[in-house]
Amino acid sequence: MLVTIGIGACMRDTRPEAGDAMREKVSRRIAVTIDDLPWAGLGIRSANAPAHMASHHPRLVAALQAAKAPVVGFVNEGKLEGENGLVPERVDMLHDWLDAGAELGNHTHAHLDLHAVGLPRYQQDILDGERVTRELLQERGAAPRWFRHPFLRAGRTAEDKSALAEFLAKHGYRVAPVTVDNSEWIWARAYRSVLEGDAARDAREATLARLRADYVPYMIAKLAYFEAQSRELLGYELPQVLLLHANELNAETYGALVTAIRARGYRFVTLEEALRNPAYARVDGYHGAYGPSWLHRWAIAEERPKEFFAGEPATPEWVMTLAGVESE
Repeated sequence: MLVTIGIGACMRDTRPEAGDAMREKVSRRIAVTIDDLPWAGLGIRSANAPAHMASHHPRLVAALQAAKAPVVGFVNEGKLEGENGLVPERVDMLHDWLDAGAELGNHTHAHLDLHAVGLPRYQQDILDGERVTRELLQERGAAPRWFRHPFLRAGRTAEDKSALAEFLAKHGYRVAPVTVDNSEWIWARAYRSVLEGDAARDAREATLARLRADYVPYMIAKLAYFEAQSRELLGYELPQVLLLHANELNAETYGALVTAIRARGYRFVTLEEALRNPAYARVDGYHGAYGPSWLHRWAIAEERPKEFFAGEPATPEWVMTLAGVESE
């Protein structure tokens, strides 16, 4: 996700040159995290599920199994509820993730914005967001241990961040950072809009095919950008943490994305293994309003000049238009 972080991040589109992975003999590792389970288009306490969820959820789960890459899926438990409480079919979707080998983490109950609601309400939403997940994991001899901030907004002050860190540690959680931040959610919104639109079938299928075809190169361009950011900031490529969402677009393209990432020389690792890298012990010194990559948070804390952030790939205007989004 491109954000304005007070230092002028550039929105120039870039593409990695073909053969980068072959020329660069780098030991690359990446952990995959997927947010907004059981489904990104499912509202909190929504009576109705998105039209395509029933068919695309099994496709995404099958793609996860086929990829054989470790995954942590972050749950919004409010999405498990309908007007009359828990919806068994939605809880079953989490069973599917576990059966596919994924680990489940806490993404809060209602996907609240910490900066909007304040720390006390946010902490309660974390506790409300672990009830079903904790029970499901206990059945398999495990417990929830990963927390992902909604919107990647982690606190506007050092005091709030410290208090939240203490709260999370008390309840057995570690923060799941993100280094390969992106606007995949905009592509997914565009994809769903076309799926549910009233365009003629041939036109609709052509647009969906174009979105699928362009989405993977966009994500690889983002990955290449953050590889370069890591080299510039740290002097080496750290194990990356990729952010995705449970949605129709990834149900159709996850296999192709994993293949493309492997072609750049990456080995897929667990989130735990990725975070063993000492860079992740750095303090998150970002206190802005947005939710940038942790690489950018560390760079902001070091007061890197605005030129450091230049060149981040932007979502094409035609995708933004389809999604009905004015800015990233």
